Amino acid sequence: MLIVYFSPANADRVDAVSGATPRTGDVSSVEYIAQIIGGQVDADTAKIVPADPYPIVYDDTANRAKSEQDQDARPAFELDVNPEDYDVIFVGYPVWWYHLPMIMQSFFDSYDFGGKTIIPFNTHAGSRDGGTYREIAALEPDASVLDGIAVAGERASDAEKDVLTWLAGLRY
Repeated sequence: MLIVYFSPANADRVDAVSGATPRTGDVSSVEYIAQIIGGQVDADTAKIVPADPYPIVYDDTANRAKSEQDQDARPAFELDVNPEDYDVIFVGYPVWWYHLPMIMQSFFDSYDFGGKTIIPFNTHAGSRDGGTYREIAALEPDASVLDGIAVAGERASDAEKDVLTWLAGLRY
């Protein structure tokens, strides 16, 4: 199993329109949820790192995210594992502007997940999954996409019980 996630390191506050990547302690909310999952399942963990880092200022990141969506951009990224080497892949990300971040589009374009199980998890600022689980299923029609968990970013620090209950429901 693999836990792979994307979250810009700069996320330090929430914007209800553009999505959520607030911090929980010294990590982003997405990374925090990845850590909870990693504490429960025996899995490798890897972070999707943008080749062009997102700005430090949150509003600049939100503006870039919107511009990337408007342009249907495919931002380059680095990943130190090949997710195709795993049968079960937990995939985490913030919901930006009610969609997958475009870097996640790049991620799904880069690998063949046919025959794999994808288990999404995300943080948000009110949009829940924003339809992103359906987006993933459409991008990866030959994969099995299980029910994900959507965690309000500002409540991530209180989400451990919910995440563990979700994992138990998936039999993990």
